[in-house]
Amino acid sequence: MRKAELKRFLDEKAAYYNQPLFIESDPIQIPHQFSKKEDIEIAAFLVATIAWGNRKSIIKNGTRLMQLMGQAPYDFVTHFSEEKDAENLKTFVHRTFNGYDLIYFIKALQHIYKNHNGLEGVFSTFSEEENLQPAIHHFKKVFFSLPHLKRTEKHVSDPLKNSAAKRINMFLRWMVRNDSTGVDFGIWKSLSASQLSCPLDVHSGRVARSLSLLKRKQNDAKAVEELDKSLRKLDAKDPVKYDFALFGLGVFEAF
Repeated sequence: MRKAELKRFLDEKAAYYNQPLFIESDPIQIPHQFSKKEDIEIAAFLVATIAWGNRKSIIKNGTRLMQLMGQAPYDFVTHFSEEKDAENLKTFVHRTFNGYDLIYFIKALQHIYKNHNGLEGVFSTFSEEENLQPAIHHFKKVFFSLPHLKRTEKHVSDPLKNSAAKRINMFLRWMVRNDSTGVDFGIWKSLSASQLSCPLDVHSGRVARSLSLLKRKQNDAKAVEELDKSLRKLDAKDPVKYDFALFGLGVFEAF
């Protein structure tokens, strides 16, 4: 498929899937329950963190997470007290993410909102013009700057250690990209969609390889970099809109 044909095909597929109907079957529906910026970004970050495995299970456990936080994520985070609130969180589990991980995540978020101008503040502080992968690395450092269990670190990926960082790249897409259709939020104005990287997973990777957008066999940071270059040739200003096309083709059309 020639470049012009490929772009036309992917533009059509991205437009087809980047619609409000997409929300109904996707974990992004959880942060869409909220209207306040801080509620949206905290809900999105926590749901993206557990976004692996069965999508119905992710949505179910994301819903339970919000219930544990009284349907007010920002208020819960800012007023969290380990003495009075931790016991209730210990019951939470999603695959290998358990209640002790969740308790640390809430404490780390509280620290970030009190001392680092919130989640957007951290990422914008460390952002680079070309991409946000180094910012993810520095975010992880800030996030784990409090005493914590070593096992909890595995729930925030680091692209500089060759991780594809699929979940955190997806979170950044949700926050930064303004798609005008009401799927992605576009509430982080200090960053640009051109800096985003595709949330690479087994579905999008398979489709990208079949379309010759990606040659590398492993789904790792080097593959993300290669795919980014291919997608930016198609649309330099909004390369990750093609995440909708790749994911949609892989999951819904078994391309």
